[in-house]
Amino acid sequence: MTINTIDPILLERAGNACELCAASDALSVYEVGPEDYNGDGVPSDISTILCATCVTLIDGHPNSNPSSGHWQCLSTSMWSQVPAVQVLAWRMLTRLSAESWAQDLLDMMYLDESLTAWASAGLPEENDDLNRIPTRDSNGTELAEGDTITLIKDLQVKGAGFTAKRGTVVRNIHLTDNPEHIEGKVSGQHIVLVSAFLKKVV
Repeated sequence: MTINTIDPILLERAGNACELCAASDALSVYEVGPEDYNGDGVPSDISTILCATCVTLIDGHPNSNPSSGHWQCLSTSMWSQVPAVQVLAWRMLTRLSAESWAQDLLDMMYLDESLTAWASAGLPEENDDLNRIPTRDSNGTELAEGDTITLIKDLQVKGAGFTAKRGTVVRNIHLTDNPEHIEGKVSGQHIVLVSAFLKKVV
């Protein structure tokens, strides 16, 4: 949850920068939920100062894989003395824990029992996948995060100035909030592709 009015005391604590990535632009107050969690030991100050990029990535689909390149910053911010910042860092590292660098940081990180409970309360339930509309290829086969696909027709990539050719292989795809779209890297560029024009490589 973001709040546009920033308390000067919070800004001073944060050093006028995002408390996760240290960016200084487009800052706002972000309250660390969940709002219905009332666990023991949660501090009264659940506010953090975050940049727009961090807020967007944190609030993305809970089962999506956030931009790991951006989150390398957690190697520094995970050591913050602010409990709310520690909780956010732990949650993001947990979401990225399939990547070795994130798991290594997570192994080094320590949260006391109350903060661990608070941090865990903000993670998606495992059955959240059941509520997501599946992304399917041209044959109706369900696509998953990290799959490899091929294009079944030439696709003009808007704004990139090239055509992705039929038969192009795209590895390690990323699912989006829109079940009709996936993201992938073609000719060195990250682009959005329509799932109806793709075929899963089995």
